[in-house]
Amino acid sequence: MTIVLYPGSFDPVHNGHVEIVETASRLFDSVVVAAMRNPQKGEPLFDLEDRREMLVEAFDHLDNVEVTMFASLVVDLARERGIHFIVKGLRAVSDFESELQMAQMNHKISGVDTLFIPSASEHSFLASKLIREIARFGGDVSDMVPDCVARRLKEKYGCE
Repeated sequence: MTIVLYPGSFDPVHNGHVEIVETASRLFDSVVVAAMRNPQKGEPLFDLEDRREMLVEAFDHLDNVEVTMFASLVVDLARERGIHFIVKGLRAVSDFESELQMAQMNHKISGVDTLFIPSASEHSFLASKLIREIARFGGDVSDMVPDCVARRLKEKYGCE
């Protein structure tokens, strides 16, 4: 059985993330979506419990997807769970450059391999940071995020 790990901050999860998980769920036996608090990204919009709830709801249509949280190195979580592959989505060449460096470092320290899944062009511009900014100023992001996220953003900011 091949299990893959899809880590990220998911603050919030958007349709690009959903696309990557749906693709991974077709290619592999099981996908573990793991949300973390990333101190490099500043103060999160949603706390870990809120993100966990949104992730569970966003992926409830996929039987082979599990959601977990972590506060360690991604490779430590992979080792703890017996996972040999990390999945990362790529939107643009700039993603590849940074993700390749991380993939090589992760492999060096753990032997865990990283597999890249390119996003469809319809999702290649999506970024949680941009969605937070648009929502903060009342913009409509409802077609960029799962319904559960759109509801929470509306509650937080009063946006559509």
